[in-house]
Amino acid sequence: MMVAMMTSKNSYQFNYKRPFYPVIKRLGSTVFHANKKRAYVVGIFSMLLSGFLVGCQSTPTNDLITGTPYQTSTQPNDNRKLDQQEIARVRTTLAAQYIRKNELDAAQRQLEKAFAADSRHAPAYDMMGVLLQQEGSRLNLEKADQYFKKAIALDKDFDQAHNNYGVYLSQMKRYKEAAEQFEIAGAALGYEGRIGALENLGRTYLQLNDHPAAAKAFLRALDGNRNSIIAHIELVDLLLEQQRIEQAQRLYDETLILVQGQGASPRLLLQGIKLAAAQKNIKTRQQLAQQLLSAYPLSDEAKQLKTWLNNPEAPWK
Repeated sequence: MMVAMMTSKNSYQFNYKRPFYPVIKRLGSTVFHANKKRAYVVGIFSMLLSGFLVGCQSTPTNDLITGTPYQTSTQPNDNRKLDQQEIARVRTTLAAQYIRKNELDAAQRQLEKAFAADSRHAPAYDMMGVLLQQEGSRLNLEKADQYFKKAIALDKDFDQAHNNYGVYLSQMKRYKEAAEQFEIAGAALGYEGRIGALENLGRTYLQLNDHPAAAKAFLRALDGNRNSIIAHIELVDLLLEQQRIEQAQRLYDETLILVQGQGASPRLLLQGIKLAAAQKNIKTRQQLAQQLLSAYPLSDEAKQLKTWLNNPEAPWK
């Protein structure tokens, strides 16, 4: 059952969610959505950088009376500090844009400049963890762990960092630790990625073979967003496993409405076949089986179906 639920390679098999939009909103920018907005952010950055350079120009001088070195400045120190923080935010935002385009070297350069501007900017550390994880080499995966930890240490309420760290831990198969991070993000009311974190939490519990905890997490996701396709699909399998056919059928029907127009995936077709078989609906079962074997003959779901057809009395695997 775990193979069917966690390894199916089709359009409705979801990876752990690491949405960028909450990160970008937190950074105060929306550069991912249009070239005009990108130009706007770059323009803002240029103005900030220009203002920073002008405001921080200084000339070392000696006070002729006291002999104490002093510096002249056109900006108060507090304003200069705010400029540094803003530069770090913009640099991190640009790095996120480069990561989305898989321009990892450019993203690295932006993050180094963010650290130079503000060494305590938590989102920059989180984004560096994402960057190193995306690059994927053994050395960089090891480094990523420390960057995620640093981001959370700097801001324990940084919900996106908890979710991102959970995604990383899941990739490293450290599922118990991942569940702890997803639980934190999933309990953060007001966090825009909360539903995704709960979906991630449910999948992590499936990896731990704790199906009751997984079901609870998916139900929490549905409570927050009734349109969660991931929660629907996973709960249908869990309900089928428990032989709660009527409830599984209702959720399955809702799922078909949610994915209307996107085409039926192998996983959805197999779920429909299981439901039809459980309700002795031979016609529907045959129609869906033919559709699955014809459209996705090499899928894992098609292999499961063929195994079951050879021995209908055996349980599904």
